[in-house]
Amino acid sequence: MSTLKITTRDTRTGPVLEIIGDLDYSNAPELRARLTTLDLQPGQRLVLDLAGLEFCDSSGITALIAARNHADAAQADIALAAVPHHTLRVLHIVGLDQIFPLYPDSETATAGRS
Repeated sequence: MSTLKITTRDTRTGPVLEIIGDLDYSNAPELRARLTTLDLQPGQRLVLDLAGLEFCDSSGITALIAARNHADAAQADIALAAVPHHTLRVLHIVGLDQIFPLYPDSETATAGRS
């Protein structure tokens, strides 16, 4: 069974979720469930730090879209940080690199926002 670890930390701009391991069919629901526990406020930015992401299948991509929808519903922003090359390639192929703001790391994604 693949493993997934999600840690949450608060920043002045909003929550950062660090996603480590495999975001696939067996555990993408864990990310979706974690999203429901976030108290996003209008104007905040939800950052998904993918530096530790090892694998992402279509269920994982769907969970990322669910995160975007959750942020939109809260009138918040979303950004992906440190997206691994293999996942970035998939995002590019399906056009999601045009939907998600991409940053080299979570520090850059949370910098310069009020």
